[in-house]
Amino acid sequence: MTQHTRAKYQPSGQLQFGIFFQGVNSGTIWKAAESGSQTDFESFRRIAQTAERGLFAAFFLGEGLRLREHLGRSHELDVAGRPDAQTMLAALASVTSNIGLVATQNTTYNDPADLAQRLSSLDLLSGGRAAWNIVTTDNAWTGANFRRGGYLDHADRYTHAEAFVETAKRIWDAHDPVSGQWRRVVNEGQHYTVDVTPRLPRSTQYRPVLFQAGDSPEGRNFAARQADVIFSAHPKLDDALTFRSDIVERTLKAGRNANDVKIMPASEFILAATPQEALEKKAWVRSLQIGPQQAIAYLEQFWGRELAEYDPDGPLPDIDPVVEETSETRGSGFHGAKARQLADQWRAEAKEKGLSIRQFVSAKTSRVDATFNGSYSEVADRLMEYARTGAVDGFNISPWLIPTGLDDIVNHLVPALQERGVYPREYAGSTLRENLGLATPERPAAESADAEAAPSSATPEARVQADG
Repeated sequence: MTQHTRAKYQPSGQLQFGIFFQGVNSGTIWKAAESGSQTDFESFRRIAQTAERGLFAAFFLGEGLRLREHLGRSHELDVAGRPDAQTMLAALASVTSNIGLVATQNTTYNDPADLAQRLSSLDLLSGGRAAWNIVTTDNAWTGANFRRGGYLDHADRYTHAEAFVETAKRIWDAHDPVSGQWRRVVNEGQHYTVDVTPRLPRSTQYRPVLFQAGDSPEGRNFAARQADVIFSAHPKLDDALTFRSDIVERTLKAGRNANDVKIMPASEFILAATPQEALEKKAWVRSLQIGPQQAIAYLEQFWGRELAEYDPDGPLPDIDPVVEETSETRGSGFHGAKARQLADQWRAEAKEKGLSIRQFVSAKTSRVDATFNGSYSEVADRLMEYARTGAVDGFNISPWLIPTGLDDIVNHLVPALQERGVYPREYAGSTLRENLGLATPERPAAESADAEAAPSSATPEARVQADG
């Protein structure tokens, strides 16, 4: 590859889909008669096999390390609790053949040697289809579940995560299939110490694919250095093009090729045969996503008090919140809001627009820029521009209904995209890395028993040595 090619992003002209099975959230309708269970294997099996029928690249599981709370109690209005991601994905590996299996796993509350081993196991069991969505957490509320509350400073979360990822990579690199030798991996760092000789060979895709979703400058730099795929929050075309340009620039600065990092933003698809039917379907979906109870509970998360006496079809509460700033116990969507200031802004906005509590909350929770709404043909036409410009490599779809929420996409949108030549007609290979069009990582040169190898990110966190 020439230097010019390395430095210039080249759109593939193709799109791929993944499914993001969130679990705890307000976007999925959990209380309707058609809704499945977030813990029943049948829900996962049904939607994963539908996605595979539609040639989806990956099945992506969210993970929660502590129950979300509502006014000091577990929040039950959407769902409470989710199965362990790797356990569920191992089960899905036995009933699927091609779709990738992405486990969200936290670098703060795992051990790198143990997690590398478990991800390697999933990768081998699935025939090279495993992936790791790398997330960081630093709040004491989550950490209390692990007897480590507040031990990691917010500023250190990516330093810690990068050393963790570098250590995991070296563990995956430690077996030489040609010589049969296993190399010892040693890490001595501020947060953990590892001294391990790995005990699993590489999979057919070499090692698990790495996903990452951080959108801060630090998160983007981390992704540019480490990730294969970014699960982004930028699905709108103009915004997606700006994000792509930024990531390409950061990726090149990290010494990688312009095309090395794939981008798949989170999206919602509400589709029908005609534009009018699609609009009606969207209104129906929104009415189920935010019912009267959900609307009141949403405001309670910011007000910090019960608001059951207020009419969900009436104006916003005229009383002030009892908290100045919302805490992490309420979930990432609520954390850190300036409650009193927000209440004043929201009351003024709702009054100006003539919105009731329910209408206002529905508008606030609906990510307009992330929703593709329309007929199958008109949405397919819109997506062609994403493929042509290379704004994204595909979309991670958050279905609004489990387990049937992908049916219309697979049955109607996928064929429309295939007819337009922007969606695959078959899987490119048997591994996730092949199906995403990712290059096989280059194995590091063999290191002597006495040599020390610093992580490629040059973080001071880790010292890793490999013994021949």
